[in-house]
Amino acid sequence: MTGLEQMRQDAARCFSELGFPTTRDEDWRFTNVAPIAKTQFQPAPQAAMGSIDGDLEQSLVPCGDALRLVFVNGRYSADLSTQRFPRGMRAMSLRETNGTVSRHLARYASFEHHAFVALNTASFGDGAYVEIANGTVVEEPISLLFVSTGGDRPVVSHPRGLIVMGPDSQATIVESYIGRGAQYFTNAVTEIVAGEHAVVDHYKVQLEDETSFHMATMQAQLSREVNFATRSLSFGGGLVRNDVNAVLSEGTQATVDGFYLVSGTQHVDNHTSIDHARPHGTSLELYKGILEGKSAAVFNGKIIVRPGAQKTDAKQTNKNLVLSEDATINSKPELKIHADDVRCTHGATIGQLDRDAIFYLQSRGIAQDQARDLLTCAFAREIIDRIRVRPLRTRLERTLSERLHAGLY
Repeated sequence: MTGLEQMRQDAARCFSELGFPTTRDEDWRFTNVAPIAKTQFQPAPQAAMGSIDGDLEQSLVPCGDALRLVFVNGRYSADLSTQRFPRGMRAMSLRETNGTVSRHLARYASFEHHAFVALNTASFGDGAYVEIANGTVVEEPISLLFVSTGGDRPVVSHPRGLIVMGPDSQATIVESYIGRGAQYFTNAVTEIVAGEHAVVDHYKVQLEDETSFHMATMQAQLSREVNFATRSLSFGGGLVRNDVNAVLSEGTQATVDGFYLVSGTQHVDNHTSIDHARPHGTSLELYKGILEGKSAAVFNGKIIVRPGAQKTDAKQTNKNLVLSEDATINSKPELKIHADDVRCTHGATIGQLDRDAIFYLQSRGIAQDQARDLLTCAFAREIIDRIRVRPLRTRLERTLSERLHAGLY
C-alpha cells in the first residue's frame, strides 16, 4: 500500500468516526450543516470542456496576465490552463506528481479533528500543485480556478491545493471558486508551505451560486521571517464555511483579512486561527461583513500565543454592517495567551449605516439611495482596496456595485 492510499484510508476512518459536525459542537454552534448531511450527493461528473467554455469565459475571475490552472468539478483541465511557466516555478495537476509531494501533502491541514478536511482527504481525485524554487520571484499572479457544474442530481467535488514556496521566493496566488447549474457541494482544502524569508500574497475568492454549499479550509505553515498575506472574499454560496489557519514562526508577519457580503437567506461562517508558535511574530487581522435580508454570518477568530512566543504583536478586528432587522451576526474574537511579554488586542463591532452621515450627504444634493450606496461601498473598500491584483480588484468592485444596485437593501 502506498503512502497516499494509507493516508486516504486513515482519513476515511476519521470521517467515519467524526461524522458531520452538529450545532452541539462548539466550533459549529451557529452553523447547521444538516442540509449537507441529509443530501445524497453524487460525485461530480467529468464535464465536457467544449460545452462550458463560453459560459466559463464570462465567469472567470480576472487576474490580468496570470499563470492559470483550471479545474472543473475537481479535475484538471489542460485545455483551459497555462502550459508554460517561468523558470523556477512548477505548476501541475496533483495527479501528475506521482506521489512525489507526500512530504507536504496532508501534513498541515489535519483531518484527525475536522470532518470536512477528512472527507476531502479521503475523496479528492485531483488538485493543484504549485512549487516556487528558492529565490524565485514570480511576477505574474498564479490563478487557481475551480469550477463546479451542477446536473440533474446534487453533486460534490473535493478540490485540493498544495503550494510550496522555497526560501526567499515571492509569488501571488489567486484561488477562486465559481459555479453554475443545479445544487452542488464544493469541499476544498488548500495547504501553503512557505520557507524562510518568502513573500506570499494569497487571495481566496468565492463567487458560487446561492443554491450551492461551500466548505473550505486553508492551512498555512510559515517559516522564519516570512511575509504572508491572505484575503478571503465571500460573495456567493447558500451555506458557506471558511476556515483560515496559519502557524507562525520566529519573526513571521501575517496579514489575515476577510470580507463577506450576504443577502436573502445566505449563511457564511468564517473561522480563523492564527497560531504564534515562536517569538517576535506579528499578525494583523481584519474581517468585515455586510448583511441584508434574512441572511446570517458567523465570525470566530482565535489568536494563540504559545509558551515562549515572547514579543508577539497581534491585533484582531471584526466589523459588521447590518442592513436588515432580520439579519443575524454572531461574532466571537478569542485570545489564548500563554506568554507574558506580548501585545495582543481584539474587538468586534456590529452596527447600521450612520443616519447623520446619510443626512449630511443628502444635504449636499445626493439622493438617499445613492448616499446609502456610497457609505456601504466605503465600508467595504477598506478590504477591497488592499487587493493588489488590479483586474481582480476591479471585478470585485463591480460585483459589489451590482449587488447594491440589484436591491441589496
